Amino acid sequence: MFLSLSSLAVARGGVTLLQGLSFRLLPGQALILRGPNGSGKTSLLRTLAGLQPPAGGSYHLPPDSVAYAAHADGLKSTLTVAENLAFWARIYGGPADGDHALAAMDLTPLARRRAGDLSAGQKRRLGLARLLVTGRPLWLLDEPTVSLDLASVALFADVVRDHVSKGGLAVIATHVDLGLSEAAVLDLDPHRARAIQSSGFDEAFA
Repeated sequence: MFLSLSSLAVARGGVTLLQGLSFRLLPGQALILRGPNGSGKTSLLRTLAGLQPPAGGSYHLPPDSVAYAAHADGLKSTLTVAENLAFWARIYGGPADGDHALAAMDLTPLARRRAGDLSAGQKRRLGLARLLVTGRPLWLLDEPTVSLDLASVALFADVVRDHVSKGGLAVIATHVDLGLSEAAVLDLDPHRARAIQSSGFDEAFA
């Protein structure tokens, strides 16, 4: 599978934020989205995740290929860490054995603890471990390292690196340096609607 955008425009609240986005992401590739707050990173990810329609242009994405992780961790507070992963595996139809996800985000010692009793950083690690039980090839990640310490950021970067090494894809909006030197970077600033209107310049990522 691949992700392809052609002159895509995205909006929020009826106001166009980004225009002229054209690029292709192939298996084994990761893309980092850069841009100031309010530049449209979240709106772009929500559009690609199918949560809102594009304001213009088009994109190609096979159905049932996306796992989207935003600011909410999507946890069931009364379930244990292991039960949360089992729940999401059933929802997505992914691998039922969550041991690899627990180990990848250093959650094995917490497997029997209720999600509601976790610290903010532990909840975030569990929310990200959920990606590993979805079985989805494309990960769309919006500021995934919020509440994580440096060690946990490094763990997560290894998880992303392993995912793409196996043919997965990842699009990540982040202000943090994840150490993914192999990832391409797309600066959204030239694609902001006001910048395009004022300069008439449209630079596509390829």
